[in-house]
Amino acid sequence: MNPLRIFGFIIFGVLALIFLVPIVWMLRIAFADPVNALNMPVFFAPTAENFLRIWEAAPFMRYYMNTIIMAAGIFAVQFVSITLAGYAFARLKFYGSNLLFALLLTQLMITPDVLIMPVYRLMGGMSLINTRIGVMLPFFASAMGTFFIRQTVKTIPYELEEAAVIDGCPLPYMLLRIYVPLLKPAYIAFGFISVSYQWNNFLWPLVMINSVDKRPLTVGLAIFAMSYETGAQWSDVCAATLLVVAPLLIAFLFFSKQFTEGMAHTGLK
Repeated sequence: MNPLRIFGFIIFGVLALIFLVPIVWMLRIAFADPVNALNMPVFFAPTAENFLRIWEAAPFMRYYMNTIIMAAGIFAVQFVSITLAGYAFARLKFYGSNLLFALLLTQLMITPDVLIMPVYRLMGGMSLINTRIGVMLPFFASAMGTFFIRQTVKTIPYELEEAAVIDGCPLPYMLLRIYVPLLKPAYIAFGFISVSYQWNNFLWPLVMINSVDKRPLTVGLAIFAMSYETGAQWSDVCAATLLVVAPLLIAFLFFSKQFTEGMAHTGLK
């Protein structure tokens, strides 16, 4: 084997171990006795009492439901919007299409945090403050998702569409039966990015949501951790953090191969 390749594997292995340290440390404290959370022996008897205690201390089930509704609802609308927009930019030729697509991609260079105040005022004018739909609405369109779909549609042979048109297939039926199945890798790649972003989104829901029963996991976790500012119970905080990040970690472990293949199909390597 090439020595340079071996050196590369060693470097990536060391980096992987470094990146795993916070996760391992969080797991260790989450299952530890609160009394000895930060002063534990290497081997200790794990306990699940921390999880039972925090589950009763805060409405994490409600937080889970709110987060799932928001993340799934946003991706469901994005699925339709990026499919139509991506197909239009890839197949339809109209005046100013390239300029419009370039303007769309400028959204990727603008961080959402910069737009919080104008978007907040817009949501206030629509009476959507402290509502789930108000949190979800600004994310219904996605420049990244549109780019993913456009790039993937361009790799699909145009002869398939021509054959469908000759057979009298209408455009909606053609999109549903031909393009959507072939776009599955792009949907998986973008879906993981979209859901993980919404799952971890903190600042925008914090600004928009005032009610306890509408908080997502990130906001609920932050407020839960703030309640321990005096005499921090790190075992409880780490157990709550593990509840928040565990679904994403499990999903990535199961779908990492599909995610990598989807990124490769979109031309982003």
